[in-house]
Amino acid sequence: MDLLISIVIMLVIGAIIGWVAGLIMGSKNTLLRNIICGILGSILGGFLGGFVAGLVGFAGGWIFNIIFAIIGACIIIAIARALKIGGK
Repeated sequence: MDLLISIVIMLVIGAIIGWVAGLIMGSKNTLLRNIICGILGSILGGFLGGFVAGLVGFAGGWIFNIIFAIIGACIIIAIARALKIGGK
């Protein structure tokens, strides 16, 4: 049951992050694409955030993680646009 709840929470957070990134990028993605961009962006943002935190000696926090997840999702949207994958 805990695994199911964790997956649902991850999907909801991924959708929200993807939606925010879509607003920033002016994208008109579907809910499924928002979730995919949000989850992939969170993974990419986690790597970027860890790299930046290591460079500046900053431990980060949940706001730091959310900001980098949104940045990662924006990068994913930009890559998808460059490769002409998906919508606008």
